[in-house]
Amino acid sequence: NDRQADFLVLLVLDRSNSTCSAIHINRDTMTEVPILGITGQQVATTNQQISLSHTYGNGGLDSCHNVAVAVSRMMYDIPIDSYVSMTMDGIKELNDLLGGVTLTVLDDFTGVDDTLIKGETVTLMGDHALNYVRSRQNLEDSTNEHRMVRQRQYMEALYAQGKEIAEKDDGFVLDVVTALNDYIVSNCSVSQIDDLMDKIMEYEFTDIEVIEGETVKGEQYMEFYYDADALKKLVVDTFYT
Repeated sequence: NDRQADFLVLLVLDRSNSTCSAIHINRDTMTEVPILGITGQQVATTNQQISLSHTYGNGGLDSCHNVAVAVSRMMYDIPIDSYVSMTMDGIKELNDLLGGVTLTVLDDFTGVDDTLIKGETVTLMGDHALNYVRSRQNLEDSTNEHRMVRQRQYMEALYAQGKEIAEKDDGFVLDVVTALNDYIVSNCSVSQIDDLMDKIMEYEFTDIEVIEGETVKGEQYMEFYYDADALKKLVVDTFYT
């Protein structure tokens, strides 16, 4: 299994106040990652990019669980109830189910996707949507941080468009979950995912938080080192009263 967790977001649902928020986690974050043995049990840990936590296991439930464990431990052992993993190809499917996602292009994609011109407002479809949220090679900033800005922009536009459609079509969320079934791995049943999606659509979406820190060039790859004090404050502010 060589699949990495390229895009990581921790979704937080506040059932008391009917709000939801998100914490966008840099895939290059250096942290303690559990190493799984051939039986799927943890045998050790190693300090590396959190995206690599998904490479342990067979790419299915054990790999997804390992990502959740790595995120939980990094965030001071906050329990993570559920996880949903979607392959990159699922982005195109989800995007097109919503009739495309409209936004203003933030970067120069010359040589990567010439249909995406910086400053123009476009409706992303198919591979163009995937290029927009995935590409970082040959762009102005080769770190992951600038790409994360685009990913948050896309996620907010996707959410707004999906919510507008769901308000008019009661069966839309279930239709989306069913259509994406082949792209998804989760410890939730279809009905549980449908319930979670309904709540996300019903609740007030408050913010997408980002963990503070610094990106440096490692021996081979970019490495993001989070500010421990800032992360602790974010966890306390988000999960405690």
